[in-house]
Amino acid sequence: MTRQPPGWFDPLLGRLGTARAEDFTRLTTPETGGRESAVLVLLGEEPGTGPDVLVLQRAATLRNHAGQPAFPGGAADPEDADARATALREANEEVGLDPGSVTVLAELPRLWIPVSDFVVTPVLAWWHDPHPVHPREPAEVAHVARLPVAELVDPDNRMRVRHSSGWIGPAFSVRGMLVWGFTAGVIDRLLELGGWARPWPRSRVVELPPVVAPAPSAGTDAADESPVR
Repeated sequence: MTRQPPGWFDPLLGRLGTARAEDFTRLTTPETGGRESAVLVLLGEEPGTGPDVLVLQRAATLRNHAGQPAFPGGAADPEDADARATALREANEEVGLDPGSVTVLAELPRLWIPVSDFVVTPVLAWWHDPHPVHPREPAEVAHVARLPVAELVDPDNRMRVRHSSGWIGPAFSVRGMLVWGFTAGVIDRLLELGGWARPWPRSRVVELPPVVAPAPSAGTDAADESPVR
């Protein structure tokens, strides 16, 4: 049975039809090479809070992307049929997401993360049947949260962050999470495409704390294991 997403998806889906990689990043995705991977950009809705996006935070002890915010996702396995299969499998493994609760709507352009040499396909989906999720492997995932769009677009929660390397990019401080890097860049663009974005002080630049700043172009990433509903 085809599930129709709510009307607030319409502006976003309409504009994604012509979106290019250049709309999300200044980095050119290589035609060959790079490790194929996918992330699940899962939008849901809760009464009283409106649309939200599921974000996790990587465990601080990981070798790569430690402590960083991320969409559920990871590298493709040989048995994965496509990017959608990778994104849904990884979300199930990381936070216990039931693939049957999700309606995949679109694939975004493939984006390159040079620090890890991943070529990432963000998979946009509607969480038509939300259920509790939580870190399945605390050694890999420290925290999971549903971040309301209304709070993400609040100018008080928006800023740019500066890495020690000099890299500067968009960030969000919402519900105890500092979302930056690849993940924040994708969210920033989707808020614009969806017509949700509000003006915010782009002159507000803060330094990234060292504990969450191992790599400026990373897009993956604190320690509450209670289920997110």
